Amino acid sequence: MGAAYFYHLTHTPLEHTLPMLLEKARGAGWRVAVRGREAAHLDKLDEALWLAGGEEAFLPHGRADQPHEADQPILLTTGADMPNGATCLMAVDGANVDPAEVARLDRVCVVFDGNDEAAVAHARVQWKALTDAGCAAQYWSEASGRWEKKAEKAAASA
Repeated sequence: MGAAYFYHLTHTPLEHTLPMLLEKARGAGWRVAVRGREAAHLDKLDEALWLAGGEEAFLPHGRADQPHEADQPILLTTGADMPNGATCLMAVDGANVDPAEVARLDRVCVVFDGNDEAAVAHARVQWKALTDAGCAAQYWSEASGRWEKKAEKAAASA
């Protein structure tokens, strides 16, 4: 059973944080799906990933519904399916996460903009829904200027 990690962004925008999280996930050997709600914002993230880190830190990725989507180690999608066989899901922009996904995957990351009250409120609803369903969860904040774990909930025993 995996866990849901919530990342509360306050200093660094998603376009800069996402590449760091993706590098860590790839370093763990995970295939990743980045799930957003709007194709237009995924276009911006796609561009940011192409530019992140230059040639030495290239993050191989692609878009869902494009040729070779199943071969992509990082797949940007608005859909619930993960044709690349992802073992890690990164939900951005309030994308939905199901408790069954947390149980099935190695890691689920919920990344949200702490400067957007609606995004914070939605993340709180997601935290409650996932933890009430018995999922393990951690809450990380960069409010102090560096990442700190602020809360943790263990998985409920079956």
